[in-house]
Amino acid sequence: MSKSRATMIERVLHATTFLFVTVGCSTVCFSEEVREIMLWPMGMPGPVVPETLPEKVEQGTDGIARRYDVSKPRLLVYRPKDTSDKSLQHSGGRAAVIVVPGGGFGLLADGHEGEDACQWLSELGVVGFQLVHRTPTSKHPEPSEGPVLDAQKAVSVVRSRSKELGVDPSKIGVLGFSAGGQVALIAATNEQRFKEHTAASHKPDFLMLLYPWKIFDPETGALRSDVHLDAGLPPTFIAQMSDDTASLPQGSAMLYLELVKRKLPSEIHIYERGGHGFGMQTRFGATGPSDWPKRAADWLALRELVTVP
Repeated sequence: MSKSRATMIERVLHATTFLFVTVGCSTVCFSEEVREIMLWPMGMPGPVVPETLPEKVEQGTDGIARRYDVSKPRLLVYRPKDTSDKSLQHSGGRAAVIVVPGGGFGLLADGHEGEDACQWLSELGVVGFQLVHRTPTSKHPEPSEGPVLDAQKAVSVVRSRSKELGVDPSKIGVLGFSAGGQVALIAATNEQRFKEHTAASHKPDFLMLLYPWKIFDPETGALRSDVHLDAGLPPTFIAQMSDDTASLPQGSAMLYLELVKRKLPSEIHIYERGGHGFGMQTRFGATGPSDWPKRAADWLALRELVTVP
């Protein structure tokens, strides 16, 4: 084989987004390598983020990795290494969670609100999917519009490829942090916004919201107008800090009360201190940032999505 042909084959193998199943396992087994699933292989619907700047990940002075200039929305897959019954596998496959990082629509804070969250989920036996949605959209007329499209498409893609991915199509959830929480909530309470009539449902089977950003309108004293709760929400977990001045606790509290009024299964934890944007990190003098993952794991176990020892 010529050197040029070998190089071409190597590039094709490196670029593929398919997940390879190992034959002979008692359950579905996958390669340990993290893979990517492109959301719009035939082209991204508008509003488009142009490919004028190369995508990059930079680590800030606070040690947090942040991603900039995403023009190719995709999912990064994190599969559990533990194949024991701790992961609560049934014949239908594992539970799956699509993680939507925050970043105010100008970037993605997908170190502590993306990768770290997926790693935590994989330790619980859940298949984590880190959503790398289009950004920046902060200068678009409606900043959440493009990310909502990506979030809805992500749920639909994971559901349509559930057998290949080894997940249960009836146990697909979304975890959103900050602006990602806003995206997750809007995506779940609106009809499908992308035009694919044969697409699998974009509706998550459960929802987890961490300090969702700007879901409360202080001028009207109500939830934002593009959150349509009468369209239905799945079981929902919410965690919030009282001293969060970026994502006001009134929004999370009001959302919870609206869910209770509609008799939708829900749980909320509002902690005294912790501020905003902690993700999977702890903070000195605050119990919330270190406690919410424990409460979330208990909630997932209550819904028979994971087992907690």
